Amino acid sequence: MIRVFSIGWFSTARGESSRKLLKSIVGSIQNGQLKARIEFVFCSREKGESDNTDIFLKEVENYRLPLVSYSVKKFAERYEQKVGVTDERLPEWRLEYDRQVINMLARYTPDICMLAGYMLIVGPEMCSRYNMINLHPALPDGPKGTWQEVIWTLMGQRATESGVMMHLVTPELDRGPVITYCRFPVIGKDFDGLWGENSELPVSLIKSEQGENSSLFKAIRRAGFIRETPLIIHTLKAFSEGKIRIASDKRLLDSSNRLIHGYDLTGEIDTAVNKNLI
Repeated sequence: MIRVFSIGWFSTARGESSRKLLKSIVGSIQNGQLKARIEFVFCSREKGESDNTDIFLKEVENYRLPLVSYSVKKFAERYEQKVGVTDERLPEWRLEYDRQVINMLARYTPDICMLAGYMLIVGPEMCSRYNMINLHPALPDGPKGTWQEVIWTLMGQRATESGVMMHLVTPELDRGPVITYCRFPVIGKDFDGLWGENSELPVSLIKSEQGENSSLFKAIRRAGFIRETPLIIHTLKAFSEGKIRIASDKRLLDSSNRLIHGYDLTGEIDTAVNKNLI
């Protein structure tokens, strides 16, 4: 019996994009584009914590995927702590949360774990236990943080390009070895007028007065978002076909055991976007 490549899916499921990403991967598996299966879905929220998360959890059940939920918020309250930890040196209670998650998932043996909207820094024990990959909405040398933080940084820098990357998860936030990436311009006919509208305004004022309703903010977000799913699918497909693998020492290797320093898939992703394949 041929063993099917298996994926563990981690999400906090804060918004619609988390649902769309999972839906796209499920669809790619069902139509045969991605020869793999989702072994489990783990969510760091439980039912009743958020309307968006509740919708996500219901959709996971509708897909008939094994679901494990464990609220990090409720766990933090036991220690009279709050979840919003941004320091990469995690406190002991967060490390204990990871240990309990590992125990809850002990019966599963995924080939790879995908972080898709998982809003927690992953500790060293979790990184050691699983081969985990993450989507980050920036180029390999680009800004850290959430996609919102990335966009505000790009606007503040008056950047000319951005990108999306997949990287191996390490305790160092958003800086694990790069697997794949693509780049896209944030100047040109779709952007120049929007930059012009904001040319005299400091980004702090745009952020406070317009927020995420800023036309420039939304345009940059859209350009990145439409590339996220194609990049995830191309990357998972490469893993499932043995074109990329993770060695026991966490090095990224190709099928000939050569070290990988990150594949630039800009051409392939642009083709997918232009043909509306995803």
